[in-house]
Order: sequence, then C-alpha cells, then structure tokens
Amino acid sequence: MMLATGTKAPDFTLADQRGKAVSLSDFKGKKVVLYFYAEDDTKGCTNQAQRFAELQPEFADKNAVIVGISKDTAESHKNFAEKYSLPFTILADPDKKVINMYGVWGEKKLYGKTVTGLIRTTYIIDEDGMIEKVFPNVRAAYNAGKMLKEI
Repeated sequence: MMLATGTKAPDFTLADQRGKAVSLSDFKGKKVVLYFYAEDDTKGCTNQAQRFAELQPEFADKNAVIVGISKDTAESHKNFAEKYSLPFTILADPDKKVINMYGVWGEKKLYGKTVTGLIRTTYIIDEDGMIEKVFPNVRAAYNAGKMLKEI
C-alpha cells in the first residue's frame, strides 16, 4: 500500500551509484523528489532519468534534490549514471526493502496483461521529512517536468 500524503516518510539507508551509504534523512532541510523506476537502461526509465538530469539545476534552484530508486545493483546504477551523465543520486534496492516500504511493488497493467512489478511512482517529501504529494503510475516522459511544477 502506497504511503499517504501528510505522513512521515520512512527513513532508509541504501547504497548509491558510487557504493556510498545514503539515507533519506541526509536531505533534511531540502525538498526530495523521490522517484521509483523499474530498471536501468530501459527506454522509459532512461528517458525519465535524462529529463530529471536536464532539469536538475532548476530543482536545485528550488532547494530540491532528485533521488531515484530501483531494484538494480549499485554497479548497474554506476554504469547507467556514467553512460547518461546523471548528476543526481540513484539508490540500489535489490532486496526491494524500500520499494516495499513505500508500497510501489504490486500488480499493474503492462501491454494489457496484469503483471507484478514496480509501479512507477514519485513522492515529494518536504524539508521536514513529511510526504507532501504522491504520484502513482507516472508517465516517464513527463514526470520530471510535472514534478518541477509541483514544487
């Protein structure tokens, strides 16, 4: 079950694309655009990441950081970030601990079939660690621009 607006965002610690431990609480005092995506180097996820990368300076101007999470490994994230020059944090959750904590793993429709997998979701977390907004089933191509307008 996805987390609700107005609730405290659960803290977590995961490895980033450099293998460094990063916690949600590290970003206290900033807005966090926490986006969950299915897989490194796939068409939709690459498009989404590249758009966040393009808009990253504008997010920074609004005191916001971008954090992506998928079930890929830190090594996969490292290759993905280097290949596309991604300037933001990407966290590895191969055990799906945080993915499950945030309720973004479940049944979804894919090409007309019901499958179990990651539900592309973005959370906006405020400077005090509270969930400000939740966007389930986001469209990869428009996610970054929409999030910039929301904050």
